Amino acid sequence: MKHTVVYIHGKSGSAQEADHYKSFFLGYDVIGFNYKATTPWDAKKEFGTFIDKICKKTGKIILIANSIGAYFSMCSFTNQPIEKAFFISPIVDMEELINNMMSWANVTEDELREKGKIATDFGETLSWDYLQYVRDHPINWNIPTSILYGENDHLTSFRSISAFSDRIGAKLTVIKNGEHWFHTKEQMENLDSWVVKSL
Repeated sequence: MKHTVVYIHGKSGSAQEADHYKSFFLGYDVIGFNYKATTPWDAKKEFGTFIDKICKKTGKIILIANSIGAYFSMCSFTNQPIEKAFFISPIVDMEELINNMMSWANVTEDELREKGKIATDFGETLSWDYLQYVRDHPINWNIPTSILYGENDHLTSFRSISAFSDRIGAKLTVIKNGEHWFHTKEQMENLDSWVVKSL
């Protein structure tokens, strides 16, 4: 039975990004997941259905997840038979990120509670239900994990990524001049080197 690598993209990404990792996992089925969920509660249902189908026809599973794809994975895959996870710029403290976005948009918690949803100038819609869900459902992740983090990540602070890595026993690699989105030639070379070293 073949083993499987599952790739979960970040916001505005696509399942086709999984192709980048095929050369690192020869002999594996490398598949990307084009999910539709935009909230952790919808992700839990959609991701759960997807991984259940994979589990029925594969051996071991390796997870590669990017940004909010990593957050949704941690909300959804806690009890799944995943052998190892590779997280690229993961969102590990969603409450902190939402609070930061509220600050960027000059929105108070009272305003968000009253209105329910508030659109921002930077393309995100703040949601009171989303914030409450995050607070009521803390991440409990116990799968062996390697994390790649760019020192200039504007969505997750080093304090948060470091604390999270320590809490779950993850191996954290910090890339100098790295951003949240790894896309330049140098950044992609660093990403590829990290994958090889983390295997």
